[in-house]
Amino acid sequence: MDGTDQRILAALTADARIALVALAARVHLSRNAVKQRIQRMERDGVIAGYTVVRGTAAARRVTAIVMVYRSDRMRGAHVVTALERIPEVVRCDIQSGDFDLFVTVQADTMDRIGEIWEEIAAIPGIDNTVTSVSLTRVIDRA
Repeated sequence: MDGTDQRILAALTADARIALVALAARVHLSRNAVKQRIQRMERDGVIAGYTVVRGTAAARRVTAIVMVYRSDRMRGAHVVTALERIPEVVRCDIQSGDFDLFVTVQADTMDRIGEIWEEIAAIPGIDNTVTSVSLTRVIDRA
C-alpha cells in the first residue's frame, strides 16, 4: 500500500458511502484508478467489508449484557447457533472464567430485553445467566 491507498482507506473509513468521483478528486486520480485500487484492497483483505454506523436515534436502544454459564462448558455448537437466530444479539464472545459466553443484546425496549432473556435462558444446555443493563454509554470506540 502506498500513500494514495492510505488516503483512499482513510476517506472510506470516514465515509464508506463517498462517491467514487468525489474520492477520485480528493486523491487526484481517475474514477477507474480509484475503483481498481479499492477492488485490490478488498481482494487483498485490507478492506474486509463496509458497515453502518448508527446515529443518535439508534443509540437510544437498550443494551444488555447476558453472561451465560453452559452445562457442557462449550462442547457443542447448538447454543451459539440458537443465539445467532436472535437478531438483537449483536455480539457473542467465548469467555474464560466462571461464565462461558458474554452476549451483548440491543433492543428497542426493556420488555424486548426481557423476552430475549427468557429465550436465552430456555436454550437447552444453559445452566445459568447473569444479566446487566447498560445505563449510559460513556465511551464508544466501535
